[in-house]
Amino acid sequence: MKITVQTTMDIVARAAKLFGNTPALRMSDRTLSFSECNAIAETIAGHLSTRSIRSGEVVAIVSPNTPEMVMLLLGLLKAGIIAAPLNYRFPEHLLGNTINKLQPSLIVTSGTHTSLKSSISIDELIDSDSSDSVLHSPTTVQSNNKAEMTENMEAMHQPVTIIHTSASSGEAKAAVHSFANHWYSALGSNENIPFGAGDCWLLSLPLYHIGGYSLLFRSLISGGSLAIGKPDESLAQSLRNFPLSHLSVVPTQLYRLLTDQKSTALLRTLKAVLLGGSSAPKSLIEEAVRQDIPLYLSYGSTEMSSQIATSPAPIQGIQENSGKLLPWREIMASTDGELLVKGTCLFQGYLREGKIETQTDNGGWFHTSDIGTVTDDGTVTVAGRKDNMFIAGGENIHPEEIEKALMTIDGILEALVVPVDDDEYGQRPVAFIKTLEENKPEETTLTTAMHSIAGKLKSPTCYCRVKKWATLPGSQKIDRKWYKKLTFKGCSPLNLLPPDA
Repeated sequence: MKITVQTTMDIVARAAKLFGNTPALRMSDRTLSFSECNAIAETIAGHLSTRSIRSGEVVAIVSPNTPEMVMLLLGLLKAGIIAAPLNYRFPEHLLGNTINKLQPSLIVTSGTHTSLKSSISIDELIDSDSSDSVLHSPTTVQSNNKAEMTENMEAMHQPVTIIHTSASSGEAKAAVHSFANHWYSALGSNENIPFGAGDCWLLSLPLYHIGGYSLLFRSLISGGSLAIGKPDESLAQSLRNFPLSHLSVVPTQLYRLLTDQKSTALLRTLKAVLLGGSSAPKSLIEEAVRQDIPLYLSYGSTEMSSQIATSPAPIQGIQENSGKLLPWREIMASTDGELLVKGTCLFQGYLREGKIETQTDNGGWFHTSDIGTVTDDGTVTVAGRKDNMFIAGGENIHPEEIEKALMTIDGILEALVVPVDDDEYGQRPVAFIKTLEENKPEETTLTTAMHSIAGKLKSPTCYCRVKKWATLPGSQKIDRKWYKKLTFKGCSPLNLLPPDA
């Protein structure tokens, strides 16, 4: 598939000119400068050209985070070729279906997905004219270091990536982002949490995720370096191995780090720890604050090219909101409470049958399906997903609200709430919980606490303890629909009687 494009601005060469020999990519055994990354990216762009891959065509990438993948993404960016990094954890059939819909000109893999038709390995592409890896001997590669950033608005709005959504509400959608989407997203994010020369951000999120890919632009724009550990390296090990200043984590990762004294001590030395992905337990936030961790909360989406709102400073205690709206974004709550967004960060649309379908209303707003509020000063509070909401006794119930309430109870690490049919109320909430200790807190303690925190109507009718979550294919996100189907089949895991309502 090909999308007609104008030559995009060479942000990789621009970074090489601005930041030269300062570190750009830190690995366990070596460091590449911005100039070296530009030279390698230029070589990769040349290799793609010899394969007749042209600007505007799509290259699918199936790989975990590796230095080679980073260089490939920079090479595609330099060549104006659209990068479509895919979740390598997808089951084979799902991966195949996703690729068939993309119709890429080339499929590049890490070597573990050799069954994919017409694919080549990243190593084969990068080292196609040399017996030595350009990553290990970058000084042998020459670059002209052209750094023209032509002020061509048409070029700014040409597609550069296709990032798939997490599929938390159904089938993963192929979101098309322009150069401008990533550029302004990075500018606004860097303005809130400064990231520049001398800083180092760990690539702890996958590059097929918008939160991972967005770091490439943040680095190229500002001169901050990125670190990438070995595939089998734990987050705790990476903290010890690199001179990190910034880190992105989800609640589970933060919890594990805080259980280790050495990791906790290292977290205190960072400039920013960005927490996202899902709601965090009250106890986790309190512990991070108690340990003087510079924690920032965030609300974002694939469609808005990563962050939408973020804490303007490290939080000092428990707060319900997700921070303030970042520059280059707009947000409002509709009459029914749905959050609508627009701005230069808003994606171009979903790719369907080779065409980009815009997803905005007549006013240019994208409907997020998130329910929340926005104050006059731009503070955003997210209550939950519109499609998760159900009605009990005539009242709108947001499962996420109950989940947050459950996670304020000591001992509960994670919670998921789904509706179950009820003759009297229409539907009532059922909770699945993951706890710190087996069979604690006790059910009577949970019921009493939830009646006090959320009221009887919003208190779950029964609780089921889980040791391992059912997750979406190739993802760490809990598969809410799976649990919803389970309860609709009449599941009453602990045979608890519904609380009096």
